[in-house]
Amino acid sequence: MACSAHLLSQSLYSPSHRANPAAPRSLRFQARPPAARSSPVARPGSSASGSRLRVVASFEQERRQVEVSYDPHAKFHQLADQIDKDAGMTRLNLFSPCKINVFLRITGKRPDGFHDLASLFHVISLGDTIKFSLSPSKSRDRLSTNVPGVPVDESNLIIKALNLYRQKTGTDNFFWIHLDKKVPTGAGLGGGSSNAATALWAANQFAGCIASEKDLQEWSGEIGSDIPFFFSRGAAYCTGRGEIVQDIPNPLPENLPMVLIKPPEACSTAEVYKRFRLEQTSRADPLTLLKEITQNGISQDVCVNDLEPPAFEVLPSLKRLKKRIIAASRDDYSSVFMSGSGSTIVGIGSPDPPTFVYDEEDYKDVFVSEACFLTRDENEWYREPISSNATSSKEDLRASVAE
Repeated sequence: MACSAHLLSQSLYSPSHRANPAAPRSLRFQARPPAARSSPVARPGSSASGSRLRVVASFEQERRQVEVSYDPHAKFHQLADQIDKDAGMTRLNLFSPCKINVFLRITGKRPDGFHDLASLFHVISLGDTIKFSLSPSKSRDRLSTNVPGVPVDESNLIIKALNLYRQKTGTDNFFWIHLDKKVPTGAGLGGGSSNAATALWAANQFAGCIASEKDLQEWSGEIGSDIPFFFSRGAAYCTGRGEIVQDIPNPLPENLPMVLIKPPEACSTAEVYKRFRLEQTSRADPLTLLKEITQNGISQDVCVNDLEPPAFEVLPSLKRLKKRIIAASRDDYSSVFMSGSGSTIVGIGSPDPPTFVYDEEDYKDVFVSEACFLTRDENEWYREPISSNATSSKEDLRASVAE
């Protein structure tokens, strides 16, 4: 697999081999002739007719050259395949990106207590990194993280996802997992849901991909409404509780920049829905919004979020933040809106926050990150863009302005 291939590349492609690893090399040897020409010799005590003769090969007096063709690239793949066959996968590092809701319509209340929604979800380049290692234990997973306060017990969606996979497949792999978290919690960005989807993908890789992507997508809806979306190609129109996922054929441009600004306060999804009133929602047809975005791009008019009014009741400072970003943008952003149930405000069109974010003391603790849209190929997981920057501290922002 990928891990063994990387290790082999370090050993096979030493400095002398790295100049052109793909091209076969020719090694030239010279055969050294013997001092004198020899003739067949019969062993003592043997007859000429019945004895085995020891034949000494004769060499021509001239030196002759022997040419051997050696292809290290083919040898590399041969050894890598053998290691994978013998050892199997033992470690895997995966990117776990978050999402934004470009628009979010709440269309009704369901008998089960959930709400029906219609939303354009899109993966973005901000994300966590999760490291999986096979555990010798056959009884429990062990999770660690770089962020205090993130649960590491069975309430974490990563552990729930691994338990779900074992339940569905009958496999018995357990893991050591380290979560390097960059996506803030309580942000409306689906960071926990992405972690769960990534864990399901990882477990399936360790098991030899015995489940299909459709299986993983279907199972994931049992532990979270937003998780099935991450098994799309990265851009999808989601309905029902969010678990009905329809890939859109023309995702948004990946070179379209955006900035994410989140205050230190989180928005409780339960509190937001508690204040939600269906009669106060937008009347925009979600399919009309989808058509407008896919044909003409993002504008302020199409980025409707029915959860903004109740979220602004839960966190009044969030409403002020959105208004200030719009007022200070000077047309830098084609649209400014809240993602999910909050509390992240998204500005589409520029990776830079407005200056008041780093000029004023009230915003000293805000989370700021640039991002772009992201998709994935079939049968491959999401990859972090090389140029992707994660969070920015206030000191970083001051430095960039000073330059």
